[in-house]
Amino acid sequence: MQKGRPIPTLTPSMIAIWLAFATVPLWIEKVGLYQYLGVEILIFATYAMAYNLVLGHSGLPSFGHGAFFGLGAYAFGLAQQNIAPDLWLCLGVAVGAAAIGGALVAAFISHRRGIYYSLLTIAFGQVFWFIAIKSHAITGGEDGLLKIERLPVRLGFATLELRDNIALFYFVLAVFVVVTLLLWRLIHSPFGRILKAIKQNETRARFVGYDVWRYKAAVLVLSAGLSGLAGGLFAMAQSSAFPDVMSLHYSGYVVMMALIGGGLVTFWGPVLGAIVFLLARDVIGAFTTGWMLWFGLLFVILVMYKPEGLGGLFLRPLSARAR
Repeated sequence: MQKGRPIPTLTPSMIAIWLAFATVPLWIEKVGLYQYLGVEILIFATYAMAYNLVLGHSGLPSFGHGAFFGLGAYAFGLAQQNIAPDLWLCLGVAVGAAAIGGALVAAFISHRRGIYYSLLTIAFGQVFWFIAIKSHAITGGEDGLLKIERLPVRLGFATLELRDNIALFYFVLAVFVVVTLLLWRLIHSPFGRILKAIKQNETRARFVGYDVWRYKAAVLVLSAGLSGLAGGLFAMAQSSAFPDVMSLHYSGYVVMMALIGGGLVTFWGPVLGAIVFLLARDVIGAFTTGWMLWFGLLFVILVMYKPEGLGGLFLRPLSARAR
């Protein structure tokens, strides 16, 4: 049997997207926006791509993913204030705490599928949110965890300060590059192909001998850990962590980013969705407080007439033409 072409580690679209992001601080203020928006877009793009590992690539409808994002945010702040103010340590704790939370949830829900899987993710997300609200002595309750500092990047031979939004942007961009490379290799690996098989037909994947429960648990843990990484970056950028990021509506935001961007059909769809979502929030929000109404109408129209999302509308034809 003839083997397919090997998947390249780097693609022209990757390099083009990274370079386009690298130019953002040069022009974002000239078009009437602000530097911090670029940081926020990159953080949520990272979060959306981590989430899409579950929804888009594995077909698992997780609607409580804000819990893992919030676990990462709180873990980053608590590690900074109680262990050591070291950036790499705090980010590692954020990833570890979210991955442990993902493993706990996966142990209970990986044997379920469809609507039962999604309802259980909502239930567990609400449990984590409730704990964050009530554990005032640890999390600050509804007031949140405050005074989280933007820690410097210590590289051994140099130390880079991240207090400036532009410096923070380029650090988050470096993290985004690493995450996209990791996810690209992962979904094109044998592990990723098994996830696609589970997405297409879970019963058939089980019958041909794959341990479906183990793969579903593993992908949720991976997604949760990377979501926690994004949560840690968000806590550092905001200098605080709040229970709202663990709530059901925040979990819904990342679902909308993945779907409206076309995460079900394209690798870069969640990135496009994060850009559109945050730009809509700021641009439409400048004219009306009901910006979610208009964004929701766009979401409904896309779901009805173009379920592949914006990625299916724009990115997929471009990639096909390039091939």
